[in-house]
Amino acid sequence: MSVGCARLSGVAQRPPILLIDAPSLYFRAYFGIPESAARAADGSPVNAVRGFLDMLASLIRTRRPDRMVCAMDHDWRPDWRVALLPSYKAHRVAPEGGEVVPDTLSPQVPLILEVLDAVGITHVGAAGYEADDVLGTLSVTQPAPVEVVSGDRDLFQLVDDTRPVRLLYVGRGVAKLDDCDDAAVRTRYGVPADRYAEFAALRGDPSDGLPGVAGVGEKTAARLIERYGDIAGILAALDEPGSGFAPGLRTKLTAARDYLAVAPKVVRVALDVPLPELPTALPAAPVDPERLLELAGEWNLAGSTRRLVDALAERA
Repeated sequence: MSVGCARLSGVAQRPPILLIDAPSLYFRAYFGIPESAARAADGSPVNAVRGFLDMLASLIRTRRPDRMVCAMDHDWRPDWRVALLPSYKAHRVAPEGGEVVPDTLSPQVPLILEVLDAVGITHVGAAGYEADDVLGTLSVTQPAPVEVVSGDRDLFQLVDDTRPVRLLYVGRGVAKLDDCDDAAVRTRYGVPADRYAEFAALRGDPSDGLPGVAGVGEKTAARLIERYGDIAGILAALDEPGSGFAPGLRTKLTAARDYLAVAPKVVRVALDVPLPELPTALPAAPVDPERLLELAGEWNLAGSTRRLVDALAERA
């Protein structure tokens, strides 16, 4: 656990709900485990499946949640974000359309969902929204405490000590979680969690096609947020001759005015995704043990499924 990320003190709370950024975890599993180390009898790689299931088992053992939902990307690059900022994830679009995804990863995603169904762990996505948006909506609609599990920095914006909502950041892996509250976000970036989206828009993020403001890095972005509150405040101050900008910085921000007018809406996670009523309780045992045994045998997943089932039984 990193410095500044200690668990909130106070009265005892009910166990948390774990909201899992499934694409973040299964991509991490895919690239973290060699295909040669995890294959089915027919030679098909199952490295993402094994790694993802082992991550869930580890999270259940260490966090002891009573509820869990895995959020999926039903639209990894929503039209409404692209309309605001055409560069959004444009570098990740395949020549034939869709997202660039390794050929041996794509077939593993349906298998992950089949295993989740057999175990009884809910997974959900929404047309027109990314997994981040599903997680954001669940973070404000599900009974607290909430723990969001992801390697996506954008989800620092969901941290809210008042509910509480925490981010279990897996940048160094599930075994080395950064368990982050608002103080941790401030320590990392110099801004409170509810200003992280504004900060990220200023800084930019090449992995998402967000150019940011040329010449504005994390420290300058944090100082601007501290002084002006948000991007709307920065833009308003640009029109005031005595607002205190250094000439070079004023020029850079002015040149990026059109980008700054839309970027916060692109970075900000939706909190109002239309989702159905969801069963969130973690089962003590698989809801369809026969199907789970079939999947484990067919895809050489006996070890990973056993570890997940054992973790569920231990928690119960």
